[in-house]
Amino acid sequence: MVESNARPVAIVTGGSRGIGAAIARRLAGDGWDLVLTYRTDRDAADRIATECRAVGADAVAVAADLGGASDDAVEAPFAAARERFGRLDALVNNASTTTRYAPLADTPPDEIRTTIDLDYTAVVLGARLAVREFTSQERLGVIVNISSGAATIGSPGEYAHYAGAKAAVDAFTMGLGKEVGPLGIRVVAVAPGLVDTDLHASTGDPDRAARMAADIPLRRTAEAGEIADAVAWLLSDEAAYVTATTLRVAGGR
Repeated sequence: MVESNARPVAIVTGGSRGIGAAIARRLAGDGWDLVLTYRTDRDAADRIATECRAVGADAVAVAADLGGASDDAVEAPFAAARERFGRLDALVNNASTTTRYAPLADTPPDEIRTTIDLDYTAVVLGARLAVREFTSQERLGVIVNISSGAATIGSPGEYAHYAGAKAAVDAFTMGLGKEVGPLGIRVVAVAPGLVDTDLHASTGDPDRAARMAADIPLRRTAEAGEIADAVAWLLSDEAAYVTATTLRVAGGR
């Protein structure tokens, strides 16, 4: 392990695009050094790491297929944080997927398993390692889990299994937050609503966000940077008394 950094260090899973990339940019500007995970698109992850370095942060991209939730994949970013920075102050469990918008009966079992493995199982395994890392360093730390507004509305006909996984994230956030609060570790979640990212195009419905904006009380989708703002606040000293809860950032929906 290298000598410990003076700057705080965060792992951001799924940091190569969308909300994860926005979180990385925001934290880099706030003075954090970063470990960013990606599954396949190394070029995209390297671009975000380069953007972070351009504002004075140190950032490294680490390949980790968290959807398989293998021990090696989950451990990879923690090993990188120890080796490069000698410390860890936060984990942002952002990596997420949903493969298509369809009724459950029309969704193949392998896609259901992939979604639940990444959206819930990997969150639990990553949080477990973060708690172990914080306690081994005798360091106060924060875990931010990215949930979804779908957790409370169910998303029938689109991805009920994804909504169920995110509801599990909310329950896990509350339970773990209460468990590790006495250690000085905070566990919180952010539940975004409809966010304007490339997720919609990747699931075959590129116009979904614009079409659904009329159903949102604020009459617009969120920008990824607005979710990053919420994450940055929860990681800050201003939120030092906030734990075991989920902050909904969904425009009133």
